[in-house]
Amino acid sequence: MKHSVISVVIPAYNEEKTMGEVLSKTISVMESLGRPYEIIVVDDGSTDRTLEIASTYKVTVLSNGRNKGKGYALRKGFQHARGDVIVTIDSDGAHDPKDIPEMLKPIFNGADVVSGSRFLGASKDFTSSLNRLGNFLINSIIMVLTGKRITDSQTGFRAIKKEILEKLCLESIGYEIETELTVKTLKNGFIFQEKPIACKKRRYHNSKLRVLYDGIKILKTILKSNFNSKIKHVKA
Repeated sequence: MKHSVISVVIPAYNEEKTMGEVLSKTISVMESLGRPYEIIVVDDGSTDRTLEIASTYKVTVLSNGRNKGKGYALRKGFQHARGDVIVTIDSDGAHDPKDIPEMLKPIFNGADVVSGSRFLGASKDFTSSLNRLGNFLINSIIMVLTGKRITDSQTGFRAIKKEILEKLCLESIGYEIETELTVKTLKNGFIFQEKPIACKKRRYHNSKLRVLYDGIKILKTILKSNFNSKIKHVKA
């Protein structure tokens, strides 16, 4: 994959205070790689200046018009991405774009999907005890159903070959997209690897994840993805 194009897809909803910093750092990192790349911001109906700020950078900006959910935004970004490898990163400043090169290394060495884990060799202070417990329970259920042990099923930081994405029949609209990606990747036997990533607490506002509501949707998605994980057969 020497001449692979890399697409970075960034879903965003009301992140005006971090959008500029995330884009500046991401552009700097991608320039340092010396590979062709594109950055796609999908604004999910923000009511603040997120869309305006993103539009001042040399990136592709897409808009959902109204708030439709993280899963919808990511799938829209995937459809527009022209890269051979797609990186997803959150826009709230919790992820460090400097980790992108380490996320890409396994892809260039044969992995199909690389998932950034917030729980491998890093401080756990970035999230609440309740969220850590929820992540542990979800990881445990996934392990029972797939036979594969993972440490962070809910990460928004990934690198994945586009040919793999094109085979997955993704349906999620909200935060459960992370779980759907994880389960369908594992169930279909794609080469999956986790890499430790840095993660910081949100500096502005609280997480938009609704623990009970989104937790129930995530559990339903695990079961649905486990029993309906067939892939598309994409023509060469």
